[in-house]
Amino acid sequence: MTGKHSYEAKEQEREAAEPVVVRDRRKIDPETGQVREQPAPAAEEAPEGPPGPSLGESIVDDSVGVQSDVEKQLAERTADLQRLQAEYANYRKRVDRDREAVVVGAKASVVNDLLPLLDDLERAEQHGDLTGAFKAVADKLVASLQRSGLESFGAEGEPFDPSVHEAVQHSTSPEVAGPTVTTVLRRGYRFGDRTLRAALVGVTDHEPGGAPPAVDAPIEGELPVEQLSDENQQ
Repeated sequence: MTGKHSYEAKEQEREAAEPVVVRDRRKIDPETGQVREQPAPAAEEAPEGPPGPSLGESIVDDSVGVQSDVEKQLAERTADLQRLQAEYANYRKRVDRDREAVVVGAKASVVNDLLPLLDDLERAEQHGDLTGAFKAVADKLVASLQRSGLESFGAEGEPFDPSVHEAVQHSTSPEVAGPTVTTVLRRGYRFGDRTLRAALVGVTDHEPGGAPPAVDAPIEGELPVEQLSDENQQ
């Protein structure tokens, strides 16, 4: 009897320690008669970690595509930069060339205005009036213009060139082999690659000399006609 009482006492203690939970699962509330809201089933917790591919989805490394796009953009930017540098270099060359052309044109314009003065100095020298201090100043002026790029042309004995010579006189002579400048009326000038003024010249063309008269060859045993006439006169 003692063992039975002890067992029952233990059961009572265990039931007292564990509270009894009664869950009312009735869909209709017995007190209000209203339909109860059913609680939504608890969602199962997803396992931690990166989600895996779904069924039928292939595993692709997206970093490969991103890297190829970056390399493509880098190549395009490099090509744009190279093209921009080439355009800038061409622009600098064009600007330098235009600036040089403007400078040469300005110098040529100033020198062209001084050509009548050079003509006067040349005529004064031909007449013997260019002497003393006047000649020293003229020599300095001519030397300065020559250093700047002025060059004179048109001298006797030069071959005639219609691109730089303007013929105002014409004659013929057997002493020249072709059209030759024999008279210079006004000297021509060029500045660099520009012809400032053509030279006024007289041109002499080649004139072939007259051929000697033909003499018939004597027949064997006969004297020439001229010799016979001389003998008849004697």
